[in-house]
Amino acid sequence: MLNIQQFRYGDNLAYLLHGRTEAMAVDGGAWQEILAFLKENHLILKYVTNTHRHYDHTPGDDHLLGKTDARFLDCTTLADNETIWIDHEPVVVYRTPGHSKDSICFHSGANLITGDTLFNATVGNCFSGDLKGFFHSIQRLMTLPDDTRIFAGHDYVRDSLAFARHLEPQNKDIERFRQTLDPDFLYSTLAEERRVNPYLRFNEEPVLKLIRDKGLPHATDWERWQSLMAIE
Repeated sequence: MLNIQQFRYGDNLAYLLHGRTEAMAVDGGAWQEILAFLKENHLILKYVTNTHRHYDHTPGDDHLLGKTDARFLDCTTLADNETIWIDHEPVVVYRTPGHSKDSICFHSGANLITGDTLFNATVGNCFSGDLKGFFHSIQRLMTLPDDTRIFAGHDYVRDSLAFARHLEPQNKDIERFRQTLDPDFLYSTLAEERRVNPYLRFNEEPVLKLIRDKGLPHATDWERWQSLMAIE
């Protein structure tokens, strides 16, 4: 099973998936820290890639490629369910359009790097305009096991939890989750997301009541999610 390292640059989060000898950088904006980690742990950077090509996720690419022999994997051309191998361990690509047309996630063992598709306690903005595609992407991620660890592209968790509490003031799991957060290694499990993230809770009665009380469409899963995305 591959290890995962998290690096901060601003509110962005960069990642390194690695085994004993090889590594892959994802959204590697913290390129100096990543290079230092590689050197300290005698790791070879095999690949550099991104969860999508928005400018705030790509500033480390050229630095990492220029200072190593890594190969660039263009997220716009990686295929759905394609497997990338690091030290003979699989990393599976999921195409998850919605936030952007080229958004993808990387699944390795129990770890899921989600970029700006699924954050801790919220989801990304739908900049692609494909809201239904975004819904299907979220549905797909919701089928993964409860112990799947969500590693997002940004640390928005405080504001996200505040908004979740605004929508569900009686949800005590939100405060419980807030108290367990480790700012130095930020992630959530999918089980926790099901308890606190309103955009995964569109079929839960408190969220359903909220949608109904606002007079918004709620007959189907898609209508409930679409209505929820419109609430401010």
